[in-house]
Amino acid sequence: MIEKEFSQRLFNLQGRVAFVTGAGSGIGQTIACALASAGARVVCFDLREDGGLAETVNNITAIDGEACACVGDVRNFTDLRDAVAQAKSRFGRLDIAVNAAGIANANPALEMEAEQWQRVIDINLTGVWHSCKAEAELMLESGGGSIINIASMSGIIVNRGLEQAHYNSSKAGVIHLSKSLAMEWIGKGIRVNSISPGYTATPMNTRPEMVHQTREFESQTPIQRMARVEEMAGPALFLASDAASFCTGVDLVVDGGFICW
Repeated sequence: MIEKEFSQRLFNLQGRVAFVTGAGSGIGQTIACALASAGARVVCFDLREDGGLAETVNNITAIDGEACACVGDVRNFTDLRDAVAQAKSRFGRLDIAVNAAGIANANPALEMEAEQWQRVIDINLTGVWHSCKAEAELMLESGGGSIINIASMSGIIVNRGLEQAHYNSSKAGVIHLSKSLAMEWIGKGIRVNSISPGYTATPMNTRPEMVHQTREFESQTPIQRMARVEEMAGPALFLASDAASFCTGVDLVVDGGFICW
């Protein structure tokens, strides 16, 4: 029998601790604030020096949430392990992790230097690997948890008009890394899933010089617009919560119908 408060209990994150990479802007920032609104205490991790990380913490404290900031680089495993240690010191445990740190750029493959390829792979894929490993170490002490990696529909399809083999490859790797870790850690109480957004109206995609590209993104998407960053919060809250307790190894595509065509 389902009680009256069943749905509220399923999505309630009160008493849980979350760690979010890329928390200083865009999807990561929005998800960090959403987790806090559901009751989680949030450790916000980013490399940004433009005030975005402080803004995220301030937004969380403004809604009477608890948060702290950790500056570091996902390419450096020691930075992540130190930040997770701060989560343990400050909050005592880790239950939820969202790995949203990433970069995007485009260049034809025949013109791309090895350094450009490697930087995208190092941040988008190896950075997620580093993050998952550091987070899982504390989750094991805490009795398990939920890891959510932000991938992309570009890990499933090849975007028309965008020459970005390095980015597409990195995001395909995130999807399969998530499935692989889900199976490795299934007996340890750690669920690992990914979210693959479609074109999303992040600050990077809404710059004035991007206006023509933005129109292309909108026209190519069946729902005829880009996603709002807030529309990635619901899927993340679902995967983080008890509502998704039987979900692991899932890639949740949030793309306005894009990959159907």
